[in-house]
Amino acid sequence: MTDADLTFVGTATTVLRLGAFTVLTDPNFLHRGQRAYIGHGLWTRRRTEPALQPDRLPALDAVFVSHLHGDHFDRIARRGLDPTVPLVTTGQAARHLRRRFEATVPLDPWQDTELRRDGQRLRITAVPGVHGPALVDKLLMPPVIGAVLELDGPSTPPLRVYVTGDTLFRPEAARGVAERFGGLDAIVVHLGGTRLLGMLLTMDAGQGADLVDLLRPPVTVPVHYDDYPVFRSPLADFLTQARRRGLPTEVRTVRRGETVALRPDSGPTTATPADRRDTDVGVAG
Repeated sequence: MTDADLTFVGTATTVLRLGAFTVLTDPNFLHRGQRAYIGHGLWTRRRTEPALQPDRLPALDAVFVSHLHGDHFDRIARRGLDPTVPLVTTGQAARHLRRRFEATVPLDPWQDTELRRDGQRLRITAVPGVHGPALVDKLLMPPVIGAVLELDGPSTPPLRVYVTGDTLFRPEAARGVAERFGGLDAIVVHLGGTRLLGMLLTMDAGQGADLVDLLRPPVTVPVHYDDYPVFRSPLADFLTQARRRGLPTEVRTVRRGETVALRPDSGPTTATPADRRDTDVGVAG
């Protein structure tokens, strides 16, 4: 165990241990076969089992919710998470969630919030995301953010981890991350090539490779690629792209329930992805 690692729960749900802090991302605890509602009467049925449930989580310092879709914050999370833990999210999501989560922190892109403990500081900065083609993103999709988490302290080597959120690759936004934060240590990249009604809504293998090639992080951890049938671009496609293009990163894959180190100088932890299971996607009636 290092002072900076990620435990993969499933979908985009991870437990980040960064120095003295523990942060949960995009909590999705639905069981295999349960429906995740994604707005406008649409749903998708989970095909995998998450590695953890809320009652098995460690003590949390914060929860990061990139946007309010049912595969990133679900009814089990709403019932099971500690309502006093700070929940960092978009302004739109905050308006819905603060009725239960009293310490909800709304952030617009490039705004930040800080946590302090044991002489260490964790700054969480919101990064803009685009969850669909321009008109679709404005009219049908909830606002989405990524986050850059920066750890520092007098006895802690600095660390910068970028969690992309559900976004399409947009070079101008990625350059904004590079300009504001300089060298990143690791990226947790949401992949899957999500398609709904024929529209691409998250990065596929090619777009994910484009992002990594532009930002050039020492470590890349792919998530969000096989839990729902709307994910059409499997992890294997991204790994093929990384090898073919010689991406300047170490891709550290991780199974649900396993842990991977995030610091570049830590030994890699790798695992093959869990098997996919076919199920269905449909419209709520």
